[in-house]
Amino acid sequence: MRVVIAGGHGKIALRLAALLAADGHTPVGLIRNPDHAADLREAGAEPVLLDLEEAGVDAVREVLSGADAAVFAAGAGPGSGTARKDTVDRAAAVLLAHAAEQAGVRRFVQISSMGAGAPVDEEQVGVVFAAYLRAKTAAEEDLRGRDLDWTILRPGRLTDEPGTGRVRLAEVVSRADVPRDDVAAVVRAMLSDTGTIGTTLGLISGDTPVDEAVARV
Repeated sequence: MRVVIAGGHGKIALRLAALLAADGHTPVGLIRNPDHAADLREAGAEPVLLDLEEAGVDAVREVLSGADAAVFAAGAGPGSGTARKDTVDRAAAVLLAHAAEQAGVRRFVQISSMGAGAPVDEEQVGVVFAAYLRAKTAAEEDLRGRDLDWTILRPGRLTDEPGTGRVRLAEVVSRADVPRDDVAAVVRAMLSDTGTIGTTLGLISGDTPVDEAVARV
């Protein structure tokens, strides 16, 4: 299986690439910085230089051609302002989904955020984080209207703690932490599972083994 991962140098993306490569699949990581290529190769991924903030749909479609699945794991990052929340967390996600439709890549997993899809209190969360949640919400809404086998995953607060391999995965979950290791493991399982297609799921640490949690959806 050839899987194109947007945000290829991100912490979740690198973990996912390593898992897919270990399974014998071909992960392809989209990166903006050529200096990151070595890290992707070390994880077992094929690096492709493509800036989703600058690329047109034709260029993205060409990269997706022949792929079996696409994963949107990109993000503007905590140091970015409101403008890049829109250009990355919304517009880049929309671009990847649009190109996937055109390329005939039906399986599409979008990593969103807990809090997306709900009213945002800007005074409580701050202007930048409110813009982030609105961008994630808009990207979700766009994806739901597309002719793709999509899944939207909303992780809780991400940590770099070692994964436990046990999670809670459901339409509604409480606010809690989840290791990036376990997020990557859940996405890996989703890519070969049809039961999560058309679902929007929250993800936090829990008691259920990853494969079982995905199969139960």
